[in-house]
Amino acid sequence: MERPPVLITAADLYRRVAEPDGPVLLDVRWQLGDPHGADHYREAHIPGARYVDLETELSGPHAPGAGRHPLPGIEQLQKAARRWGITRERGVVVYDNTGGLAAARAWWLLRWAGVPDVRILDGGLTAWRTEGYGVGQGEARPRPASDIVLDGGHLPVLSADEAATLPATGTLLDARAGERYRGEVEPIDPRAGHIPGAISAPTTGNLRAGVPLFKSADELRERFAGVRGQVGVYCGSGVTAAHEIAALAVAGIDAALYPGSWSAWSADPDRPVATGETP
Repeated sequence: MERPPVLITAADLYRRVAEPDGPVLLDVRWQLGDPHGADHYREAHIPGARYVDLETELSGPHAPGAGRHPLPGIEQLQKAARRWGITRERGVVVYDNTGGLAAARAWWLLRWAGVPDVRILDGGLTAWRTEGYGVGQGEARPRPASDIVLDGGHLPVLSADEAATLPATGTLLDARAGERYRGEVEPIDPRAGHIPGAISAPTTGNLRAGVPLFKSADELRERFAGVRGQVGVYCGSGVTAAHEIAALAVAGIDAALYPGSWSAWSADPDRPVATGETP
């Protein structure tokens, strides 16, 4: 079966937004330490894009053991998708200004919930502006609400127990920065280190040097050539791991998300922790 496209170029998006059935555009600007995504959106965004708040719309309420960014319930996500005007007939394009590191969360969630055509704008707002396309300011006019029905389970997830046992039979990738994997620093979560058996594969390695564009499919296949069996991915809180899953999908590899990621694992004193460069 042919895989659905993961990425769209700025030039292709420019052509598509001019069509009567153009895609729904979602601006998902978010970074740790920068809570002003909505302000950045109002200053400049792709015309017609709706701002999406990762903390409140792409994450569920905090619960013990669920990590810093739990998955939202399907009803919460469905209400948001209807508010954004998502339908099964129109595609969805998500973007940010950090190489897709935040937008990939929306891509993964909507694909997991059954939206058939969701793509990440390769290069995000930077690529759009580099092509010379105009931007909007303030708030975009809302699309009419839709009646789309979502259901979860269209992309695989891992529980903590499944993440623990996966390295014995498959590949568990840690998408955080190398120094966090090795346990040299831990600026956010309770303990430093990594899940025993996990392999370090920082998300930044999915992007080309110096520009916020994904590497080519061939480059990503080379990057992930060593994976075997079932593949799982985690990061700090399940956000940037979605970017790794998108990169793996570009390379033709399916992967499961451990949603709680290191924030959930490290908060459980019964879970073992490994440090250093080796799995």
